Amino acid sequence: MSRSKSGTLRTRSFRLLFLGRTVSAVGDAVVPAALALAVLRATGSSGALAVVLAAAMVPRLLLLPLGGVVADRFAARRVALLADLVRCGTQLAVGAELLGGDPSLTTVVVASALGGTASAFAIPTASPLVAGTVAAADRQRANALTGVTANASRLLGPALAGALIWAAGPGWAFVIDGGSFSLSAALLALVRVEHVPVPRRSVLADLRHGFGEVRARDWFWTSLLGHGMWNGAAAVLMTLGPAVAIDRLGGEVTWVLLLQAGAIGMLVGSLLAGRVRLRRPVLLANIGLATYAVPLFLLAVAAPAPAVIVTYAVALTALGYLNPVWETVVQHHFPPEVLARVTSYDWLVSLAAMPLGYALAPLAADSFGTPVPLVVAGLLVLVACGGTVLVPGVRRLTWPTAHEPQPAEPAGVR
Repeated sequence: MSRSKSGTLRTRSFRLLFLGRTVSAVGDAVVPAALALAVLRATGSSGALAVVLAAAMVPRLLLLPLGGVVADRFAARRVALLADLVRCGTQLAVGAELLGGDPSLTTVVVASALGGTASAFAIPTASPLVAGTVAAADRQRANALTGVTANASRLLGPALAGALIWAAGPGWAFVIDGGSFSLSAALLALVRVEHVPVPRRSVLADLRHGFGEVRARDWFWTSLLGHGMWNGAAAVLMTLGPAVAIDRLGGEVTWVLLLQAGAIGMLVGSLLAGRVRLRRPVLLANIGLATYAVPLFLLAVAAPAPAVIVTYAVALTALGYLNPVWETVVQHHFPPEVLARVTSYDWLVSLAAMPLGYALAPLAADSFGTPVPLVVAGLLVLVACGGTVLVPGVRRLTWPTAHEPQPAEPAGVR
């Protein structure tokens, strides 16, 4: 296995891409804690933090489909490089504002909005960049490697952020993140990516064509609905779980242990994704996602803390395994000229479900009690993810071959 991994990294373009992603992931990992602390220090208002977060999320959601069209039409590497430069500028601007000693909330909000806009164009480039730099037979290992670094960064990020904030203040976290985007852009400039030209159409026609490719594959869009529901349920757990853990499961330590167990599970899952090749990857990965219902149910009844923590770790291990495997399957089963658009629809469904969960969970808890939204979220995960076993395309889909994917037949022709 180690020889195969090193073989993947011996490909110069992927090695540069992987290094850039790793640096960027580490930089991003320190920002959330620094952002929350900086805004709260400057304003003393959690509402102000919500405004900053919304300023990034709204343009990201609205512009994701357009980002997919642009990445397919103008080459993923070029779009990703420009997006990194924009995000470098926004993070450095916020860092300078914080280091100046009297930060303006307006500046932070505008920078967040510009950063969210840039990410809407950067996110769809991730899958085409891997597919364009790695041979088909090596994509599972390549996706697993990037998953390992991303999850390791999430695991270590809070500790790195805490040390950096304590030693130098939150402003330097943004300066470092801006530097990481600058280095990522420099590395991308050296990457050579195979780009498949896209026929000239209008933007609306490009969007329709990408959606048609999605709709023509029942295994994809039904799984995508399950993944979106999973993310919505995760937002419910993140919203209501802390209060349950603190009030009924032993205090803040329980919540911290649960989050750390989940981060470890994600890392273990991504490591397994580089080694284990399931014959029915989407079917079994979706069943694995359905296990997220268990910690939701256990939180609803305030089960013993060890049981909640262990089941949460298992569920996040399944997610850590799914992500690289899902990316590999998508890269093999969609033609390269629509890959960015398909990726944008994937992320759109996943990201849109989370604000919905954040908004509805406290309202439902106030009206019906905390256990009710937790149980409902668990049932929805079971139905949406586990229910994909009833979909013929999900059951039939086997591990991809090394052959290039072909465009799907128009919906209704099959």
